[in-house]
Amino acid sequence: MAGVTGANRAPDTLKVKTFGGFSLEWQDRQLLGGVKTRDSYFTNFMEAVLHSGRKGIGRKQLQDILFEDRDLSDAQHTMRIVVYNAKQKLRKAGLPDVEYFISENGIVRWTDEVPVEEDAAEFERLYDEAENEKDPDTRMQLYVEACHRCTGEFLPDQTRVIWVAQEDRKYRDMFCSCVNNAAALMRMNKDYMQLEALGRYASRVQPLSEWEPLTMEALIATGRQEEARTLYEEAVDEYMEALGFRPNFSTMNLLERLGAQMQHTHAMLDEIQLALTGTRDIAPGGYICTYPVFQGVYRLIERMTSRGGISVYLMLCTIVNREGRVMPESEKLETLTQKLGDAICHSIRHADALCRYGTGQYLVLLINTSREDCDVVQKRINYHFLAGSRRMGIQYYVNSVIYAADDVQLLV
Repeated sequence: MAGVTGANRAPDTLKVKTFGGFSLEWQDRQLLGGVKTRDSYFTNFMEAVLHSGRKGIGRKQLQDILFEDRDLSDAQHTMRIVVYNAKQKLRKAGLPDVEYFISENGIVRWTDEVPVEEDAAEFERLYDEAENEKDPDTRMQLYVEACHRCTGEFLPDQTRVIWVAQEDRKYRDMFCSCVNNAAALMRMNKDYMQLEALGRYASRVQPLSEWEPLTMEALIATGRQEEARTLYEEAVDEYMEALGFRPNFSTMNLLERLGAQMQHTHAMLDEIQLALTGTRDIAPGGYICTYPVFQGVYRLIERMTSRGGISVYLMLCTIVNREGRVMPESEKLETLTQKLGDAICHSIRHADALCRYGTGQYLVLLINTSREDCDVVQKRINYHFLAGSRRMGIQYYVNSVIYAADDVQLLV
């Protein structure tokens, strides 16, 4: 059979993927990855040796990584077995029959006879090039290219291992630096299309890491305010659902800028009012909204109460177990959270508002009501939610919005 030549020849380079999972590829064939191998010794051994590069890794450190606290009578003998089996696997996979692992002066490293291309090493190389580049445009492109080499968490299946956790932290910091430096250069060039793409990519690679403001900034700058508002509300809901609290990023300033910049084409008042009102077939019960909308409603009501004549209460509802403790995160709690939302919605009036504040928690704004009516609402929620269950309950906290408004005025 004739050999493959010219442009059709597969590159004789061992491609190593460490971001988002570990895999090995040789001549366009995947040797390891996808389905987790049963031979964890081989996987962990290859991860450590290949990532150590030309400097290698100490044999003692390698033994600690592979065997951890296992009580082995002869760790060195077991190590030799791991190395032997690794060589057999690599030869069987079609790699050249060479001495893959070089051991000198207590250091183990990968052979120079089989070139290696590792995504993490490429990421570091591009990052270093960008840091030393003087031309702003070239520097920006190098940062962007480096960002796209980082496609996820470093060796996510091994995060409990100390050296992996240390490397992951290093790469996270480098990725943040890449994104922020690239974004700064894009702002200088007013290249908001690239800034939007960078923000969306960063949010996929490092979810729940507060990269959404970059995308919002680009959307606002290009006049797509409604998309920015939608992204903000979706992001807040995602953080609430996954983490149980609002993100810390400064999107409130962006939201205020968004409102100031929002422009609409001229229209008749009736058309505007119809768009503001929304659908006519509104479901019975309270007004369910996202946290940003709820915050806006609260601030408006707070101003209204300062003029007197209206009594408003803010209620926090939290699912607890029968001992009165907050329940841990679980699929069951997520289901109960949705059930609690339905129970609250059917227990309050049409003019009241509610929003999910986190897993197992809801905020309720009871408008034009009394403290005694709040107790009535709590009984209704218990009736709709608990249905005779003795394994859980709802913890309630209630504050008057009037008192909160008075406190704010005193501080001012």
